[in-house]
Amino acid sequence: MDKLKIYNQSVTLVDQVEDKLLNYFKNNDLRTGDPIPNELELAATLGVARNVLREALSRLKMMGMIESRTRRGMILTEPSILGGMKRVVDPRILSEESLFDILGFRIALEIGICSDLFRNITSEDIAELEEIVKMGVMFENNEYAPVSEFTFHAKLYEITGNRTISEFQGIIHPVMVFVKDKFKDLLEPINIEMKEKGEIVTHEDLLEFIKKKDEEGFRRALEKHFAVYKIFMNNRV
Repeated sequence: MDKLKIYNQSVTLVDQVEDKLLNYFKNNDLRTGDPIPNELELAATLGVARNVLREALSRLKMMGMIESRTRRGMILTEPSILGGMKRVVDPRILSEESLFDILGFRIALEIGICSDLFRNITSEDIAELEEIVKMGVMFENNEYAPVSEFTFHAKLYEITGNRTISEFQGIIHPVMVFVKDKFKDLLEPINIEMKEKGEIVTHEDLLEFIKKKDEEGFRRALEKHFAVYKIFMNNRV
């Protein structure tokens, strides 16, 4: 195995070892499922103590880049792009500013996927959306049961064919539920006012635009569907 020389830099030794390991994987064209050298060999090659190497390997394991397999030792794995995000996006510990940033990002992302949604959608997808809408539980003032909200929008993400987008929906769903519960008393008056003005857009309304293949109409309707959150966030500025 090629020598992985450690240089004196303004980073920790563990940082340097981690960086050199990643370069080694790339330079040796290691792919998912390929074995990597054991700790003794790596430590000797790098010229570092095993505890330093183990900390660097531990970081890569936490990122999902390495797994330990019985009788196979350590192998290279493909990490989830949003794997680290899952560990930190906990609404119980996030500031209100971070919660609203995530909420705004979710809205912008969903509006942004409209083109992919209409390009990829099939008659089977529409049939599934019809069933989801039919089985959905909607309360007063455009409030859906969490499972109904998640299932409908998760299907839209799935249709794009982008696994990272679908994974993101699962990560931020708890944030959406948390925001709705925490700020229920502030969101409800906005929903009531929108209902009185006839500005409420339901999942059923969104589905109708999809069935008519009206992408622009769907995009505008989706913006109205999320308007309660936009108004709420603007009111708090």
